[in-house]
Amino acid sequence: MMGGMAGLEGMEQPRPRSEPAAAGWGIPGADRDQAPAPRRPVSAAPEPAGDPALGEVRLPSRPQSAGIARRLTAAVLLKQWSLTPQLAEQAVLLVSELVGNAVRHTGARTFGVRMLRRRGWIRIEVRDPSRGLPCLMPVQEMDLSGRGLFLVDTLSERWGVDLLPRGKTTWFEMRIADR
Repeated sequence: MMGGMAGLEGMEQPRPRSEPAAAGWGIPGADRDQAPAPRRPVSAAPEPAGDPALGEVRLPSRPQSAGIARRLTAAVLLKQWSLTPQLAEQAVLLVSELVGNAVRHTGARTFGVRMLRRRGWIRIEVRDPSRGLPCLMPVQEMDLSGRGLFLVDTLSERWGVDLLPRGKTTWFEMRIADR
């Protein structure tokens, strides 16, 4: 089904046809040269989630997905990476805020979550197909709904938004003590 130039650069990876995310973010193969898709483990089990430390996990853009994203974050930070409960709790809160923004403001069907670790740092990314930029509200203007990026700004070491050919990645980084 994917004709034309979609399979160039040795990028074709057999994917089950039933996977709704197989079409990617928009037209299949159109932005392969800019952003290769993160490689998924071959054993893409039927369970809805995956391991965000191995590659992007795509979730449906629904309020319930914030809970899934929080559980995935806690599992990676506590079980896989053995970080402190306090750090995990803060990261879970920030993931919840970024996912909330993606679900509420982008009108997208899905969003992606990815977690990266390098010496002394963790980075968590939420990708969605909207190029609308989130904005940090001054504290006095905030009601409960506007506090998300204020929390991200307060609790993370750095955060930002990277525009992509289709959509954006909102990310934050936190310092960790490597044991």
